[in-house]
Amino acid sequence: MPGFSDECLERMRRVSTATLTTQMFKRGFRNIFMQGVRPLGPFRANLVGPAFTMRNIPAREDLDLLSTLGNPEHPQRKAVETTPAGHVLVMDCRRDTSVASGGEILMTRLSKRGAAGMVSDGGVRDSGPISQLPMPVYCAAPSAPLNLVAHHAVEVNTPIGCGGVAVFPGDLIVADADGVVVIPAHLAEDVARDAAEQEELEAFVLSRIEAGAPLPGTYPPNEATLAAYQEWRKTRG
Repeated sequence: MPGFSDECLERMRRVSTATLTTQMFKRGFRNIFMQGVRPLGPFRANLVGPAFTMRNIPAREDLDLLSTLGNPEHPQRKAVETTPAGHVLVMDCRRDTSVASGGEILMTRLSKRGAAGMVSDGGVRDSGPISQLPMPVYCAAPSAPLNLVAHHAVEVNTPIGCGGVAVFPGDLIVADADGVVVIPAHLAEDVARDAAEQEELEAFVLSRIEAGAPLPGTYPPNEATLAAYQEWRKTRG
């Protein structure tokens, strides 16, 4: 995928958003986790892909009519038709869950076009059928009313806010059962590597905690625990 190595993407598919928030905190980033955005339906596997964005502003009654949806240049329709395969469509809905940001037909089209997933800080209609799609969808709530009641879609693939987080086109989106994180593209390779290493160390630490070890000296690990970890790694190859 352009901009990210296969190794980076594979690592991101295996690490948790909790680990990623820790890695980003080490780098000075404190606001990368979208608030109020959760997987629609049961969590199956990490959603990973570059962001392709769409922005809404509040609707206006003389502009947001059903007839506008027939225009192929309508930004919502255009976003669905132009999100590149493997990318995540991220919709800025201003955290408004009173209406839907999309429904079953649009999400099915997005899935058929090969999108990695969809993320919205607004609502989604037809939530039952959408939750069964092979493409993961993250949103703030199920909501039946159509988007035109509250949203005026204005532009595609520009910087947006989603769930209180800045999202720039091409940022790496990673989502799991906890929610969605946004990794600036230029940091993704290093973060993926360090996150994978952190999770390996934490797997060892967890095994010690499960065996009855106390927190002091184990988590965070002291020098003796780190030495034992290195020996443990050797046994695992």
